[in-house]
Amino acid sequence: MDSLQTYLKFGGLPYLKHLPLEDSIVFDYLRNVSDAIILKDIVARYDIRNVAFLQRLCRFLADNVGSLVTARKISTYLKSQQIKISHNLVIDYLSYLSSAQLVLPARRYDIAGKKIFEIGEKYYFEDLGIRHAMVGFNTSDINKIIENVIFTHLKTAGYDVTVGQIGKKETDFVCEKQGEHLYIQAAYMIPDDKVRDREFGSLLAIPDNHPKKVVTMDPVIGGTYKGIEHVHLENFLLRIVGKTTN
Repeated sequence: MDSLQTYLKFGGLPYLKHLPLEDSIVFDYLRNVSDAIILKDIVARYDIRNVAFLQRLCRFLADNVGSLVTARKISTYLKSQQIKISHNLVIDYLSYLSSAQLVLPARRYDIAGKKIFEIGEKYYFEDLGIRHAMVGFNTSDINKIIENVIFTHLKTAGYDVTVGQIGKKETDFVCEKQGEHLYIQAAYMIPDDKVRDREFGSLLAIPDNHPKKVVTMDPVIGGTYKGIEHVHLENFLLRIVGKTTN
C-alpha cells in the first residue's frame, strides 16, 4: 500500500508510525483515541449525561461527511430512530464536537451574493482514521474521503474554507487566505463527459478569474479544461503542505 492509500485509510495521527499498519491494530488504537476525546474533552468538560446520543451523533456525522447537515435534519433522523432530542441540544452537541476539534464545520457561502448562509453546514473530521474507526473504512465512501482530506489540508495551510453555492450549482470549497482566493472541486475520477461537465461546470459557473482546480485520483491527469486545472490528489496535497497552490 503506497503512502497516499495508507493515509486515506488510517489517517495521520503521529503515533501510527510506532504501530504495525494492520487494520485490527490501527483501528483499535484509533477507537481508543476517539473514545478518549469524547469522554475526556467533551463529556467530562461539558458534564454531558446523554453519552449514547453523543456517540450516535458522531457516527451520523461520520456517515454524512460532505453532506449538508442541519440540527433539524439530525432531529428528524433521531425521531425516525425513536430518539427524542431537542433541536437546541443538537446544536449544543455539534458545538461541543467542533470545540474539541473532533469535527470541523464548513459554512455555506453564496458566491454571487458574497454572504454566508445562516442555516446548514457540512462537517469534516479532523482525522480520517478516527472517522473510519467510527463507521468503518469502505472504498464506496471514496468521494467523501477525498473531500474530507482536501478540506483538512486546506485548513492546515491556513485557508478560510467554505462551501460555495451559485444558483443551483455547488462548489465544494471556496478558499481565502490573505487576499488569495481559490476554488476547489473534488471527485474520485472523471470517467466520462457527463461527470466532467458536472465537476468542471460548477467552477465554470463562477464569474471571476480566481484560480479554479478539479482534484481527482484519475491515473492519467494534468493540463486544463476551459482554463480550469485538473490536479491529482497526491500532487495537490504535496502543494498544500508546502503552503502554496502554484
